[in-house]
Amino acid sequence: MSSTPAADPTVYAAGAVCWRLIEGRMHVLLIHRTVHGDVTIPKGKVDPGESLPRTAVREVAEETGLTVALGVPLGISHYDMPDGRTKVVHYWAAEITPDAIRRSTFVPNGEVAAIEWVTIKKARTYLSYPADVEILEAFSALVDAGITRTFALIALRHGKAVARNGEGPDSKRPLTARGVRQAASVVNTLMAWQPQRIISSTATRCVTTVAPLAATTGIPIKQTDLISQDALESGEADVRSVIGKRVRSRKTAVLCSHGPVLPEIMREIGLATGSTPNTALSDAAALETGAFSVVHLSAENPSAGIIAIERYAPLL
Repeated sequence: MSSTPAADPTVYAAGAVCWRLIEGRMHVLLIHRTVHGDVTIPKGKVDPGESLPRTAVREVAEETGLTVALGVPLGISHYDMPDGRTKVVHYWAAEITPDAIRRSTFVPNGEVAAIEWVTIKKARTYLSYPADVEILEAFSALVDAGITRTFALIALRHGKAVARNGEGPDSKRPLTARGVRQAASVVNTLMAWQPQRIISSTATRCVTTVAPLAATTGIPIKQTDLISQDALESGEADVRSVIGKRVRSRKTAVLCSHGPVLPEIMREIGLATGSTPNTALSDAAALETGAFSVVHLSAENPSAGIIAIERYAPLL
């Protein structure tokens, strides 16, 4: 999630394989570019200070007029540009809902001459570049496995808080100025997955961390002691019930908690989905303040296990 160093000559970009079912058949969205005269997957370059997920959502909107929520990551393509620099493009799957179709603002323009919904089979022959075909094949593999519609559980560690000083309860420690900036800066990236629920420990540092997200989305913060550090240390935490409810709901949710609680959150996600404990789950729990991990699950069958995990460092 960090911005690209100014001295790095590599060009970073992001995009999405947008998909929908048309008369029961899987279709993906391709764009016909005006100047280049080619056919590609929607994508574009990262703006200064922008995260890759945010870039993917913005570029899809700019090129197709569609508002999307990111799904499963599909991979990364690398190729050389005419000027000798390397371009690195990150891709996600993105389901296009009927509402997004109704709200589409696309009109042919100087960059994109047309957008076209085609089957995966046709897309293989229409796409102009092998790198795009490779990404399409990654999506096709998910379709073949019956994994298309997904949701995410996003585990967020609170922003940087003031140090313990022995005065007052630990749960009342506020964020530092840096922590406040982290809370604000994470919003645009989290919005790439369009969370529908916000769950937070009752600790001030957690509630304050998700407050900007709640203000932006209009989603109320559900506060619970069950994922608080105090409850974990006193043996009163019940992470299992919180995660179980979130898995059953099959709706993307942000859960803001503490460093010591995050391993329990990841463990319970694994248990609730029949996933084998592994280093990926451990790494997903090892977050610095202001960082988060995105765990992708099948909406049709969460018990099929974890599909993918993404981990993001704070911008600040």
